[in-house]
Amino acid sequence: MMNSRTHSFSALTTDLYEVTMACGYWKAGVSECEAAFHVAFRDSPFAGEFTVACGLAQVIDLVRDFRFQEHELAYLAEQSGNDGRPLFDSGFIDYLRGLRLTCDIDAVSEGTVVFSHEPLIRVCGPIIQGQLLETALLNILNFQSLIATKAARVCLAAGNDPVIEFGLRRAQGVDGGLSAARAAYIGGCAGTSNLQAGERFGIPVSGTQAHSWIMFFEDEREAFEIYAKALPNNCVFLVDTYNSRDGIRRAIEVAKQLRQDRHELIGLRLDSGDRVALSIEARKALDDAGFNEAKIVCSGDLDELAIAEMKQCGAKIDIWGVGTKLSTGWPDGALNGVYKLSAVRRPGEAWRYRIKISDDPGKVSCPGLPQVRRFRDANRGFLADVIYEIDHPVSEPAVIVDFAGKLVREIPPETESVDLLVPIFRSGELVHRLIDTRESRQRTREQLGCLPADVTQLTKARPYHVGLETSLHQLRLKLIDQAQQKGT
Repeated sequence: MMNSRTHSFSALTTDLYEVTMACGYWKAGVSECEAAFHVAFRDSPFAGEFTVACGLAQVIDLVRDFRFQEHELAYLAEQSGNDGRPLFDSGFIDYLRGLRLTCDIDAVSEGTVVFSHEPLIRVCGPIIQGQLLETALLNILNFQSLIATKAARVCLAAGNDPVIEFGLRRAQGVDGGLSAARAAYIGGCAGTSNLQAGERFGIPVSGTQAHSWIMFFEDEREAFEIYAKALPNNCVFLVDTYNSRDGIRRAIEVAKQLRQDRHELIGLRLDSGDRVALSIEARKALDDAGFNEAKIVCSGDLDELAIAEMKQCGAKIDIWGVGTKLSTGWPDGALNGVYKLSAVRRPGEAWRYRIKISDDPGKVSCPGLPQVRRFRDANRGFLADVIYEIDHPVSEPAVIVDFAGKLVREIPPETESVDLLVPIFRSGELVHRLIDTRESRQRTREQLGCLPADVTQLTKARPYHVGLETSLHQLRLKLIDQAQQKGT
């Protein structure tokens, strides 16, 4: 039975400075003031032009369960400043004891393809609550979106061939391996070797055997034979422990005996050597021996570029097992998502917009409460995205400009569109149905199919059309000018 809870979170899944700022807001008497925050990223990973949003299920768990336990409050009470006195006074600790989240949260659905500067999630509510969520939200969304995107790229390279996630043993910790397996499945992988992920998330599990099995026995054939007797309905023989060509021959010999016992060989696994040439030889040998349905599984230091090159060279691979470079997001260490304050207000008042400026136009934040509208053509293919502020309606025709103010595209009136951020929590209550992992995976597949092919290609991809709606652009320019005057 699949576990409805994806993870257990602590209110201390945060950085110290989030709590010190929360204490500062409380002491300043502004704890009931509201703030709007949003998560966005500046560049898609892997030198690509798209990102797959992932992690919303864990966000829901975090928000539903958010509260400070007594042992956590005791830990905070033990912290001291540089004068040796308590960092947090007892009144603030009592405030945290009674804290329950009452935020409005909107987010893009898991499996949605998103682009740089677009908000993945928007949090509106009391300033302390929004501040305390920052670190955990970034931790969840940055890592899982990175891995889902890597998986999507690997699966694009593999085409119709299934990809199995094999990365637990080299993942970034046990929790990282669990999150990576789920994100990889949403990104398009057909299964995982991670049993805990299979049990918890309902992901199909798959596995063959290790070199240690082959090495334990006196010779390779004996290892194959004993495995076939022990698990006759799970025979994928690893053939490269000693000599791959001899391993292929011996595996076929044991497969013939297996067939006499009314079982079928599932396939062979190639983990090293010239796997293009070996796969061609193995396919011919299997076919000549009457094992046309047996699969050839390839593993060992694979990523999307290696898979694409092997397929271009004519490899006869049916299934790809991808481990380290998938589950760690190699070569990118992280998605560069940021959490920015964009508006504040006292209860009952209108929003007052905030902006963070920079000499780099791409690092200037979006003010207000941003939303993303995606335009579609007659065939429901994606045309362009516009980021707009919800109190400033999108004009018709929609004029999209980039962060430097250059025209990106003009969208004709009455073009079909959909807004990407949807309600998840209202006043702290969950209003969105629980996330179905398989549905998120299917959404990724559908979304990638709606993008122009030159946007999803693995190298030298064309940037997708995305930018600011003109009224948001003008608001941003106005706030930049005001912020610059404050600094002089």
